[in-house]
Amino acid sequence: MKQQNDIKPIVVTLDAGGTNFVFGAMQDGKPCAESITLPSSAHDLDLCLGTLIKGFEQIIATLPTPPVAISFAFPGPADYRNGIIGGYLPNFPSFRDGVALGPMLEEHFGIRVFINNDADLFAYGEAVGGALPRVNAMLERANSDKRYRNLLGFTFGTGFGFGFVMDGKLNLGDNSCVEAFCLKHRDNPQYIVEDGIAIRAIKRVYRELSGDDRALEPYDIFTIAEGTLEGNSEAAKEAFASQGRVAGDAMATAVTLMDGIIVIGGGLTGAAKYFMPALIDEMRSKISTMSGDSLNRVQMSVYNLDDEADFEKFARGNSTKIKVYGSDREVVYDPEKRIGVTISDIGASNAVALGAYLYAINNI
Repeated sequence: MKQQNDIKPIVVTLDAGGTNFVFGAMQDGKPCAESITLPSSAHDLDLCLGTLIKGFEQIIATLPTPPVAISFAFPGPADYRNGIIGGYLPNFPSFRDGVALGPMLEEHFGIRVFINNDADLFAYGEAVGGALPRVNAMLERANSDKRYRNLLGFTFGTGFGFGFVMDGKLNLGDNSCVEAFCLKHRDNPQYIVEDGIAIRAIKRVYRELSGDDRALEPYDIFTIAEGTLEGNSEAAKEAFASQGRVAGDAMATAVTLMDGIIVIGGGLTGAAKYFMPALIDEMRSKISTMSGDSLNRVQMSVYNLDDEADFEKFARGNSTKIKVYGSDREVVYDPEKRIGVTISDIGASNAVALGAYLYAINNI
């Protein structure tokens, strides 16, 4: 019979959507209960908060042992450290004046409550149990001495989300405001970059290039690019390539400041074959000084880690041996600074759930 201290702690989770709340629980990094779905009733604050309490009560009642925490992502903006949700939330209009959601849940359930931005939790899940350990394991198998500790996570979907993990710690900023969506658009700097990357960008660019006024979703445009649905295939491919260039420009800015592996997740990553080449080319592009000198846009070499030949170069690097001055000893020196871009292989929703679980476990 297991002793009490051998039982892995359980964390209750929530997928908070504007239409439905999906309640779940995780133990040892894996789901441990059947999820419960309830309508969010986001338009009515009292009904919405009552649904949250009801849903958490129902999922907790199914667990073999009491949970140690509640941890989930909630659409921002928010004061995540203090668990307060408020501001402009299109999917949760009743929260706009500010709701102390974390303190309310802590008071009701008597356990710690952690609320974070979904892109932050995506990055955290990928850094601890996704892309970062995967890339480091690949480097080890390739007999490379290079290892990475930092990860930039970007999500392509309804918006353009961003999170950053440095040496195992999630960077929340001083204002719970680590964002990339409001960077300048590469081609239209009067607009935010999200307008060139999100779902609405794919739909708009395809419509502008093709003149096709059908109500098409990105998957439809992808199938047009693939030639399996009637439409303008070249315009469809360019819609995704445009997304790649705009995203690559924003990522070049971010990785120049933060220096780490980049992982991309979200619903639009299924079209990576069409946006990734343009994204990598943009990150490898040149920039000039006023005196006419040409520099790399990103000071590190940029590799597509999902391309076998590119990964081989990434792992190999440019190692050489140099002598230690004043002795006969030699040390290995690799002058090539390099980073890589990869698509999430665990999926954004799984990474967010894993990030929520691990964030709670590591902070209680």
